[in-house]
Amino acid sequence: MPSFSFRIATAALCLSTWAAHATTTDPRGRWITASGNLEVDVAPCGEGALCGTATRVLANRSMSPGVDAMDPVDKRPALGMTILIDFRPDDDDASQWHGQIYNRENGKTYRCQMSLGPQGELVLRPYIGLPLFGKTQVWQRVQP
Repeated sequence: MPSFSFRIATAALCLSTWAAHATTTDPRGRWITASGNLEVDVAPCGEGALCGTATRVLANRSMSPGVDAMDPVDKRPALGMTILIDFRPDDDDASQWHGQIYNRENGKTYRCQMSLGPQGELVLRPYIGLPLFGKTQVWQRVQP
């Protein structure tokens, strides 16, 4: 019969393994966009869904070279704007999320895949039609 301390150690190991797995697939938290313009909070926004809301404006650089970010199509303030919309985990792969991403520069909403990269970065792939025709963005987690 295993000792009490062995059972506690085993339970702690199982819990830490579960927690590590949860963090490697869970995109919740605060992120800095690929352009470095916004801090976005990814949080639950409905049953089983995640959304990302701009919580801080850091800069005003364009995502597209040669485009003037000072004159976005959407004139609303970025602060409080929902950028990531209705992301839900993939039925076949819980580490992949699917939803929509809003681009304030051109006022368009795109279908988007989301996952965590190997170093814990948020990898987003907005696309039209098929993900093959998308462009990958990498967002960095905000350090506490």
